[in-house]
Amino acid sequence: MAGGVGSRFWPKSRNSFPKQFIDILGSGKSLLQLTYQRFLKVCAAENIYILTNEIYTDIIELQIGAQAKKNIIAEPCRRNTAPCIAYATFKIASLNPNANIIIAPSDHLILNEEAFISSLTEALDFATHHDALITLGITPTRPDTGYGYIKFESSGTKIYKVTEFLEKPSLDKATAFLKSGDYVWNAGIFIWNVKSILTAIEKHATQLFSIFNQADVYNTESETKFISDNYPLSNDISIDYAIMEKADNVYTITGDFGWSDLGTWASLHDVMEKDIDSNTFNGKASLLKDTQNCIIQLPSNKIAVVKGLSNFIVVDDGDVLLIYPKPLEQEIKKVSNSVVEQFGAEYQ
Repeated sequence: MAGGVGSRFWPKSRNSFPKQFIDILGSGKSLLQLTYQRFLKVCAAENIYILTNEIYTDIIELQIGAQAKKNIIAEPCRRNTAPCIAYATFKIASLNPNANIIIAPSDHLILNEEAFISSLTEALDFATHHDALITLGITPTRPDTGYGYIKFESSGTKIYKVTEFLEKPSLDKATAFLKSGDYVWNAGIFIWNVKSILTAIEKHATQLFSIFNQADVYNTESETKFISDNYPLSNDISIDYAIMEKADNVYTITGDFGWSDLGTWASLHDVMEKDIDSNTFNGKASLLKDTQNCIIQLPSNKIAVVKGLSNFIVVDDGDVLLIYPKPLEQEIKKVSNSVVEQFGAEYQ
């Protein structure tokens, strides 16, 4: 899935060029490119489909290459994750009614790819032999209030029955979840057989099923017009709300493979290389004095000279310079909206 905006990474992530297309880690590759290369270790390129908004198709073709052009599933408007997953499911089902499917965001970080692929292999095997909707659960390492949680039943196996999905908790609840050992972070990575997810859509998301249940149009010349006319009618709803919280055949396979959703500047700071004062820097060069625990992101031709700054986010993106306290970074999305309202949509 590569259609989001990543507004919490504003101003680096913009509507015209969101974070999945940016080399946010300073690795020389965008998050999309890193994700694509990761899944080439799981399946052949012709079986990797990229779900995105139609305004990003040219960017994806440029970053991934010729194969991407054949395998882009483009939505005409944003309607959250459930509609785009439903669209892709029906399209894939028309090609292979027995397919196993992995749904994964394009902008997550996986440090231990070997462990990640091992978990996916186990989940795919389970999905092949069971009517199951599987989600990868990340073993918590701290009482984090920024993630959704999944409660599961202990069963003595590596794949557990899910009993409850919980939204981002308070610190007290997150601490209790960590202590109990019965909760994992919701990574938003799903594995299932196409038959299982089609059954779940028909049962729990009837509006989406009625829209997309048109087998004769997929992978034909009629598909583009059909989607253009009907996709905007979809409810704006996430796959968690539409399916996962309602279904009774949801399972989780837990693991710890160096995962981060890179959902905030602070989460990026956690995984990037730091100097002796816990600063992270991306740009040409830096001269930092009495500066601690800062995130500094500059264009590749700029040098940062900073003195006396602590716990700040500094992002220079050409037409916008953001200097903001790290502890208040949850305000950035709202701040970006205010900038757009006051100065124009080009800053979105």
